[in-house]
Amino acid sequence: MKVFIIVILVLVCTISIFLFIRQRKQLRKMLDVLVKTRNGENKKIFVKDNGVISEIGFEINDLMATHNKELSRQKKLEQANKELLTSLSHDVRTPLTSLLGYLDALESNIVDGAEKEEYIKIARKKAYNLKELVDTLFDWFKIDSKEMKLSMQAVDICELTKGIIIDWLPTFEQNEIIPEIEIPDEEWIVELDLAAYGRMISNLIHNAVEHSDCSRLKVVVRQNNDVIRIIVKDNGIGISKDELSNIFERLYKGDRARSRQSSGLGLCIVKELTEMQGGMLTVQSNLGEYTEFIIEMPISRR
Repeated sequence: MKVFIIVILVLVCTISIFLFIRQRKQLRKMLDVLVKTRNGENKKIFVKDNGVISEIGFEINDLMATHNKELSRQKKLEQANKELLTSLSHDVRTPLTSLLGYLDALESNIVDGAEKEEYIKIARKKAYNLKELVDTLFDWFKIDSKEMKLSMQAVDICELTKGIIIDWLPTFEQNEIIPEIEIPDEEWIVELDLAAYGRMISNLIHNAVEHSDCSRLKVVVRQNNDVIRIIVKDNGIGISKDELSNIFERLYKGDRARSRQSSGLGLCIVKELTEMQGGMLTVQSNLGEYTEFIIEMPISRR
């Protein structure tokens, strides 16, 4: 009997030592994988048994996958921000250099009379272009960093949209664009942020004025069940099917925009602000015929 007990104890000790050594090897492998991961290598932990060590291995693998995914996202974000700063520095430098040239000419009295007045007009326009670029840059970084805080309130979207369009009438006249406005005199209440909505509509109008070569611009507000649709449609050069899937990406500048000053952020900002307010932005276009942006916002029932 004693011999039997001794044999059992020896077996138990042997098995315990074997399991201890095996688990120690597995823990050592886990440690090696973690060290390699810290040094930039993408490794996984493989555990043969189904015990606690295996569960720990699965959890570590999941954590490392999440870490690698976040690391990849951060690298892409850093690269995108570098591209953004490079692009915007060029966009700012070009009109700034030109503006300084006109101002220097005015200060040196190189021009006078009608030509001087023309220089003043051009300098003023370039100053506003710079302001638009700076405003766009600030808006984007606030959105991208999740620091933009919206102040939602119930407003009459028909009256609000009319007010935004009125501010654009001088621009339409200067660019010989005929506005076609279809906004009812009814009161349709929508929950939105006044400044954000103004930015959305202005960006869409600005995009049409600067890049579509249109002669007519239609702005429509209509109701469809519980949804308010705001449509901005131009009769310009249109957008190719290849471009349509990319135009809401930041820094994207289609072929039609390359010859003109553009931050590549305007439409991206419209999409972000629309979604932040519970809406949806879509686009339709036929090359050489028209481009139509459609904002859909839920109507307020309060």
